[in-house]
Amino acid sequence: MLEVRGLSKTFQSGGLLSQGQSKKAVDDVSFHLHAGETLAIVGESGSGKSTTARLAMRLIDSDDGEIAWQGSDVTHVKGKALRLQRHQIQMVFQDPFASLNPRMRIWESVAEGLRVHRPDMNKQKRRDAVAEALQQCGLSDAIMQRYPHQFSGGQRQRIGIARALVVKPKVLVLDEPVSALDVSVQAQILNLLKELQQTSNLAYLFISHDLSVIQHIADRVLVMFDGKVVEQGDVVDVFAKPQHDYTRELLAARPITHPSERISL
Repeated sequence: MLEVRGLSKTFQSGGLLSQGQSKKAVDDVSFHLHAGETLAIVGESGSGKSTTARLAMRLIDSDDGEIAWQGSDVTHVKGKALRLQRHQIQMVFQDPFASLNPRMRIWESVAEGLRVHRPDMNKQKRRDAVAEALQQCGLSDAIMQRYPHQFSGGQRQRIGIARALVVKPKVLVLDEPVSALDVSVQAQILNLLKELQQTSNLAYLFISHDLSVIQHIADRVLVMFDGKVVEQGDVVDVFAKPQHDYTRELLAARPITHPSERISL
């Protein structure tokens, strides 16, 4: 579904005391993502994981490398051609409240993608599609006339997922989608994502710093440090026998709640 090869991105600093300095946020990153699987990208803050996701979505342009969606090279595609491809890969953001326009009703927010990618749809068809997406996410279509502030964090994240699903994507990029939620709500959202993946054969690119979440949801994991991939492989293998010192440090630093979860480092 998604393949990136040799992806790199350097940002120039604009600060008064650091003019002329540059930071290589992503350095020669390569990975692939198959239909129906979850690839997690893990690393500490500043490791380059979120930038990698935005590059893969073409939200920002890379300095080097190639990006392919379903076998089509989209590295340099722009304008209408990019919009035609973009509905295939959608994003769910970390903060569901910040990602929803507080002045727009729920049905309007969820329908935004349809207005861009399905301009042929009339208003009633858009409403029907919004209702279907909300129901997929465990929400009643009765909420469509309400506003974001009238919902809990978990409900808003369900709305954010519905907004991504409404255009029928093949890939969801999930950028820390549960880190702003209570632990009990996190479990509900993760279970919802698993159900959606099974019913719709979705592929997930899952960004997180929480190793417990990744162990629960991911099939494969890619470990990033300072913009580079230092280790990748099946979640079970990487967690049981980490090969890189940085991966070992991440695993050693995570909270252990049960003796059976301890690993030998």
